[in-house]
Amino acid sequence: MITDLNGRNAEILKKKKLWLLDMDGTIYNENEIFEGTLDFLQQIRDNGGRYIFITNNSSKSVTDYVQKVTGMGIQAGFEDFYTSSQATAMYIRENYPGQTVYCMGTRSLVTELRESGLSVVTEPDESASVVLIGFDTENTSEKIRNTCIMLGRDVVYLATNPDLVCPVSFGFIPDCGSMSIMLKNATGKEPFFIGKPQPIMVDCVLKNTGCSAGEAVIVGDRLYTDIATGKNAGVDAICVLSGEATLKDIEDGDIKPDFLFREVKEIWQKLR
Repeated sequence: MITDLNGRNAEILKKKKLWLLDMDGTIYNENEIFEGTLDFLQQIRDNGGRYIFITNNSSKSVTDYVQKVTGMGIQAGFEDFYTSSQATAMYIRENYPGQTVYCMGTRSLVTELRESGLSVVTEPDESASVVLIGFDTENTSEKIRNTCIMLGRDVVYLATNPDLVCPVSFGFIPDCGSMSIMLKNATGKEPFFIGKPQPIMVDCVLKNTGCSAGEAVIVGDRLYTDIATGKNAGVDAICVLSGEATLKDIEDGDIKPDFLFREVKEIWQKLR
């Protein structure tokens, strides 16, 4: 019988057809792929399943991600990703059609939004009625100042994701959630977050793949985004301890994963 770190029966994982995988802290750390990741992904395919990467990291476009993971030896194409950038573009198109968006984000994010059909500006503009912030690895004090100017106006305020930190080789760096806290301290305004833990991304992937929630499982390293998304979308959630979450976080927190493993390598070892 397959069991997780808590001794919980995890036999149901053998029947999962759709694996929704976080990336940062789950399958790699910055540019270093975790040991066992390639075996884990091959095991999913060998069992007749499919994996799709769902990430809150809006600093890179899907094209960037395809190049990154294929460079690590992972078999993946454009159709194997769903990002907070894509979910945000869809959300804005559906809820604020035809409106101009001021964006504080990377060049990749701005390009992806524009390619989706949105009108996007990166400087203060009277025509912009929506303000969007993302995980901006190219941020500057001027961008922050301009965003504060825009938030002083009567605008819709959105953010791609609530993650507080992003794991890197030496530890962590501030993510979009931390930036939103800083901006709240300056402007008093809080955004509506599009990415995980909102169920939007998972709901879209289930619809596009034709899979039911019961056939899917989400794997991630953050309780308040990855695991909470599983709860909100009605999908089983696996927490791995290779990124942000710790055993103490799980013990002390209100959000509990359905299954717990040290890393994806351990999932592969249990499933084979």
